[in-house]
Amino acid sequence: MNNVRGWWSENIDGGTEKQNDIFDYHYEDAHTAKIKLEEVVPNKRVVWHMLKNYFKFTKDTSELTDSRVIFDITTKGNQTQLTFTHQGLMPACECYDICQEAWTHYVQESLHDLITEGKGEPNPKEGGFNAELTEKWESQQ
Repeated sequence: MNNVRGWWSENIDGGTEKQNDIFDYHYEDAHTAKIKLEEVVPNKRVVWHMLKNYFKFTKDTSELTDSRVIFDITTKGNQTQLTFTHQGLMPACECYDICQEAWTHYVQESLHDLITEGKGEPNPKEGGFNAELTEKWESQQ
């Protein structure tokens, strides 16, 4: 999870590994965020605090500011289980559908591939999955 550039996005500036690290994420002018690693317990838990969040495509452009992205790791027998929670992302949020689709892709596909195969599918600096989601959002408006 801490190799954020390896599974989520190449558009990350700042540290992504130690507690209290702060990093900036951006995708063109559509989505930016400032994220603090609020809790890092190796092989157990990582919590991101969304200090600032900006969406170009929502009426409340700061939707999800002050939310938390939580990765909990547990062991069941000889297998590892990851539980992902975006605390604050609720069906009432305007961005819910697009965010749920994005997190599902990045966690279940890209992060999974990074862990199991050594290579994820992070969003490149231009284009990629975020471009698909942005186009999809704009076509629904």
